[in-house]
Amino acid sequence: MIEYQFKSGDIIAFSGRNFLSDIINIGTYGIPRWSISHVGIVAESWFAPKDRKFLYEALPDGIKANCPDGTIHRYSGRVWVYPLYRKLYEDESDRLSTSLANIISIPYDKLGAGRSAGFLFASIQALFRGQDLSTFFCSELIANKLSEIGIHPVTNASKWNPNRLVRDLRKDRVVCKPIRLK
Repeated sequence: MIEYQFKSGDIIAFSGRNFLSDIINIGTYGIPRWSISHVGIVAESWFAPKDRKFLYEALPDGIKANCPDGTIHRYSGRVWVYPLYRKLYEDESDRLSTSLANIISIPYDKLGAGRSAGFLFASIQALFRGQDLSTFFCSELIANKLSEIGIHPVTNASKWNPNRLVRDLRKDRVVCKPIRLK
């Protein structure tokens, strides 16, 4: 595993080696066992020293904050970090941390994750369904939080899937070229 100094706002992308990751990639125009099937975001936490970073993820048992190194080490698959093109300003970092702390343990949005599959399907769904932020799936969480702090404004965070979100963040020069960690 590559040593990396995580910064607030870094996007961590995962590519699993299992059937669920394969299904996510097929549904989101990705390559099974290579493209991204899950994303998380790094931020500080109000309950820990400023230099300690946490990986916030929408998981099947709700939104969790964990040590990035431990999560990456335990993960069976490939992992990349997409650093932001610029460091977050202190107020942006504080807003991100506070916003994430306020939603710890919110339930996972299985139905929303399924609805986000594929560009056409997600776009049609977005026309008829507004974003629902009472529950989150992984890329919806990231799209919403980056939009809240003004880094990547979106009108409907619920329509983003992991592959589409990362592609758009790269195209819009929000994040740099990925660094493979594992």
